[in-house]
Amino acid sequence: MDPLKMVATLVLVMALFNSCSAFECYVCSNQTGNTEKCLNTIKTCPEGEDACLTEIRWGSQPYFSLGALKQFYVSKRCASKDVCEKTRRKYMPYCTHIWYEDWSCAECCQGDRCNYFVISGAPPQSMSMVAFLGTMVSIILARYLYNL
Repeated sequence: MDPLKMVATLVLVMALFNSCSAFECYVCSNQTGNTEKCLNTIKTCPEGEDACLTEIRWGSQPYFSLGALKQFYVSKRCASKDVCEKTRRKYMPYCTHIWYEDWSCAECCQGDRCNYFVISGAPPQSMSMVAFLGTMVSIILARYLYNL
């Protein structure tokens, strides 16, 4: 086999592996804002967990109560798309963003580190730029070398 075709095949296989491999989500639990741990802790999601789930609550700890000092609580994790959507629907009636009331919201996204921002509204099928570029380079190389 021609060395150039061997290199192209290797690049193609690596790109396919990269696009099929697990992605990463930011993770944290009950942090008092989308800072520090929520922006610096990254986890490679296990197989079957194909979404990043972000939950944000506004209220008082340990129990939500009227008149108590209120603040944000942010949690981020890997989840299956199904669990993510169920959590989002569960919180929907309580996602009011009214400052004097306790509220909870959840957001789901799919893609490498898509949950950097809280309630990002990322498109459900987002793809990381590295994976996208790798896939495009592989397609161009394959077409050029194999006359596809």
